[in-house]
Amino acid sequence: MIKLAFALHRLPELSREEFQTYWFETHGPLVARHAKELGIERYVQLHTSSTPLNEALRASRGAPQPFDGIAELWFESESAMAASMQTPEGIAAGRALLEDERRFIDLERSPLWLAEERVVI
Repeated sequence: MIKLAFALHRLPELSREEFQTYWFETHGPLVARHAKELGIERYVQLHTSSTPLNEALRASRGAPQPFDGIAELWFESESAMAASMQTPEGIAAGRALLEDERRFIDLERSPLWLAEERVVI
């Protein structure tokens, strides 16, 4: 399995609550609808919490402001992911997701990358 990690910053005009609601209630179902065409095996959203403990953790390490969330998408393999994105259905699905992402994600500030999970505990 290969994982796509996408660290999300919201558009500046959205509150974190607005961003997370849209992401979960609108974008999440859109990803689910297109999962087969894109070869997505699993999709998880990590929503940043507003707990004061987050600020204490950040400050203790001199870390930057947190992301608003992280999307994790699993694929069978890198080659399977690439192949699904080259079919007419995969291309259309990718366009639909990107079009929707532009409604709530600050794409220029939201890095994404492929990774392999290495379980430690």
